[in-house]
Amino acid sequence: MTNQTKTPIVSKALLFPFIVITSLFALWGIANDLTNPMVSAFKKVMPELSNIQASLVQFAFYFGYFFMALPAALFIRKFSYKSGILLGLTLYAIGAFLFYPAAKYEEYNYFLVSLWVITCGLAFLETTANPLILALGDKKTATQRLNLAQAFNPVGSLTGMIIAQVFVLGALQSDDYTTDAYNALSSNELAAIRENDLGVISVPYLSLGVLVLIIMAIIFFTKIPKTPEADKMGLKKSFSKLFANKNYVTGVLAQAACVGSQIMCWTYIFQYVDNLNAEMGWNITATNYNIAAMILFLSGRWIGTGLMKKVNPPNVLALFGFCGALASIGAIVLPGMAGLISLVAISVFMSIMFPTIYGIALKDMGDEAKIGSAGLVMAIVGGALMPIAQAAILDLGGDGFNDLNILGYIPEVNASFILPALCLAFVGYFGYRSRKA
Repeated sequence: MTNQTKTPIVSKALLFPFIVITSLFALWGIANDLTNPMVSAFKKVMPELSNIQASLVQFAFYFGYFFMALPAALFIRKFSYKSGILLGLTLYAIGAFLFYPAAKYEEYNYFLVSLWVITCGLAFLETTANPLILALGDKKTATQRLNLAQAFNPVGSLTGMIIAQVFVLGALQSDDYTTDAYNALSSNELAAIRENDLGVISVPYLSLGVLVLIIMAIIFFTKIPKTPEADKMGLKKSFSKLFANKNYVTGVLAQAACVGSQIMCWTYIFQYVDNLNAEMGWNITATNYNIAAMILFLSGRWIGTGLMKKVNPPNVLALFGFCGALASIGAIVLPGMAGLISLVAISVFMSIMFPTIYGIALKDMGDEAKIGSAGLVMAIVGGALMPIAQAAILDLGGDGFNDLNILGYIPEVNASFILPALCLAFVGYFGYRSRKA
């Protein structure tokens, strides 16, 4: 344990720009957690989809980060952070408005394209905002400053979850029927329900597009300070330095594991609860537990940021990573409510991971940090790939969640959380090995 210097996390001179940039963290949190429940929503509205097909929502959403992060880094390297933010918000709004034709034509693939465009915009925002926050102050408090800014991301996430529950999941007509009753409806009745429900899914995204345009106008008229520029180096030299930095390379892998864990836990808690309702005869609402998880996530961000004033960030990351892995094992092996509580508890341990990995991986970098930032944002592709791997486990015995018992007593939906356990253990390892980096 080491005491940190008393350098302010954010100076008074940079407070307003810090607040403006921090608002973006909440804005992409809304999109992330409005979208997570859509896997379950599309599966209900389009029951012909398999678990893997429904998980393509997450693949389309998070693959946009991988596709656009490097172009975003090259763009802001040539132009400016503010230009990157404005272009990101433009793509965000376009993707949101594309939900209208997707709902009109009732085409699942159109929804996937819309989500992909949204995250192309989010890739610009994250590639820009994260290193900008790191640069808005003293290097000694950079990781704490990013944790503070990222603490507002769960506020947006909670907003997205509540919108998803109240205005989407709670309003789907297809969810009012049992499977047998739904299948017994006439083709005209099914068509009317599908048209209604796809419209229900699209409305929050259309509203979000309007909000994004408003925020874009505010930022357009806001002066974003220029950060100190290191001597620019060629792209080839930047990549050479990055790939030679073992701490950075391991950090990118840890970031992929971190994001994959988050998306798996916050997506498949719905299937976990559906299985508990079926097995235990309960009627509990998954979104309530997902909101509880996000409250823990938000609390963990604030607690972790405070803890880092006394404890080195890599030590905090190692502790949270290994504890998160243990909680994941609890979600696998513990029965009933105990397992669900363990699943919810994972979120408090995931809370500080993304910004802490980001800060550790980019520590002491110069101009190559702009390209390095892109690699860490590209790592968000873990959120595209890992849910598909988890869905493949769910589909082992069929399209249900308990078609196959592992070791004779563990439902396949529970067993699928072995993937977050492994990912979080790797994050803990990264924190442990970074203590002296």
